[in-house]
Amino acid sequence: MNNSSNLWREAKDYTIIAFGLMAYALGWALFLLPYQITTGGVTGISAIIYYATGIEMQYSYFVINTAFLIVALKVLGFKFCLKTIFSVATLTFFLDIFQEMMKDPQTGEFLQIIGPGQDFMACVIGATFCGAGIAVVFIVGGSTGGTDIIAAIVNKYKAVTFGRMIMVCDIIIISSCYFIFQDWRRVVFGFVTLIIISVAIDYIVNSARQSVQFLIFSKKYEEIGEAVMADVKRGVTVLDGTGFYSKQPIKVLCILAKKSEAIHIFRLVKDIDPNAFISQSNVVGVYGEGFDQIKVKSKKKK
Repeated sequence: MNNSSNLWREAKDYTIIAFGLMAYALGWALFLLPYQITTGGVTGISAIIYYATGIEMQYSYFVINTAFLIVALKVLGFKFCLKTIFSVATLTFFLDIFQEMMKDPQTGEFLQIIGPGQDFMACVIGATFCGAGIAVVFIVGGSTGGTDIIAAIVNKYKAVTFGRMIMVCDIIIISSCYFIFQDWRRVVFGFVTLIIISVAIDYIVNSARQSVQFLIFSKKYEEIGEAVMADVKRGVTVLDGTGFYSKQPIKVLCILAKKSEAIHIFRLVKDIDPNAFISQSNVVGVYGEGFDQIKVKSKKKK
């Protein structure tokens, strides 16, 4: 891949990360903070600090994440750390902007845009925004910092989903908000928020990582195979087949690709051979170069 393609891909990743962080910050500023709802992670800690002291959450969020960046640099590498620095700075900016937008200019209190007493709806909507935002960031290899870094480290070596790992890390953080409000209802809302965020993360991340398998029957198999390797950057396997009715030999292309690449493959095949016969099927998992890594322990030979 040439430098211009590399630069374009990196720019695209950072744009996607910024979009995800914007959704995450909106979830907090529009729904969670105005209704005094917390959740896990460093943002949850920052929210608790805000409820207790009045210090706006972007400041404590930025300070706490500085320490986590050291861990990210050593374990996950410079590229991950660079994206994390960008994420922390960008989220700090968005939290500052959106909080100011949502405060009443006269009282300084947060505006409750869906009306008073709508704590549960605020919990659901805000958590959906936050979960979707984090998932978008994860898909392109970024992080919002804090416990996301811990989840990314564990996911690197173990077959544990991001959502589940974040849930385990954040239970103590949510429970601690009881000492601020002296209200178990707030703790319950925090756990509901965490569950919705986790489900949203797993759903979006797993959907984006879903892979498909193509079996393509065409007399122009060589042209199709070369086009797929050149344009989609996916390997192609040629299988030998025999038509049961015609008894004639036929070549079958077997291609494994990401679901997001499926439409590109369909277009290539249609342009080369509109009469090609194509079978597409979803696969549970694809492991190897260009796809996911195998994350299980191998037995040591004695």
